Amino acid sequence: MAKLIYSMLTSLDGYVADKDGHFRWAAPDEEVHAFITNLERNTSTFLLGRRMYEVLAVWETMPEDGPSSASNEYGKIWRTANKIVYSTSLIKPATKRTVIKPEFDVEAIRRLKSQSKQNLVIGGPQLAAEAIRAGLVDEFHQFIAPMVVGGGNYWLPQDIKIKLELGGVQKFEKGFVHLHYNASD
Repeated sequence: MAKLIYSMLTSLDGYVADKDGHFRWAAPDEEVHAFITNLERNTSTFLLGRRMYEVLAVWETMPEDGPSSASNEYGKIWRTANKIVYSTSLIKPATKRTVIKPEFDVEAIRRLKSQSKQNLVIGGPQLAAEAIRAGLVDEFHQFIAPMVVGGGNYWLPQDIKIKLELGGVQKFEKGFVHLHYNASD
């Protein structure tokens, strides 16, 4: 059975975007990007909200021989993975191997997890909140940027309690920190 992994770059105070919707401050360097690439290497499907999909769709056309080996590898992961985008406003996908669904179906994701041999990655805090509330998320990966933004779009739902077990901590040279937690039974 596959795991559903929620992985997000955040500020130290837990925001994925600031009050103005900006997130450039969370851009990973090569070291962090290589770590994320390795983490998502065993991904068969990305589950994404519209905004996260629009941000990540750039990987569809990223040159395969770019200046960064982590970027090259991540682009390959993106292009070979299936993408399910949950949106009521998006009509046609801009990438291959992509389907658009109007609403998040908890039972369909349970079936997908049980049938898949590779992991699923969920992206976008609103979509992830639905999966978290349904008890679908198996692992949480927070990549904390050395930045406090004071408000914006928070990475976790504010109205839920979950007991987690620490799976690992990784410190990176330029101040990023990775926290890995597993959902407890």
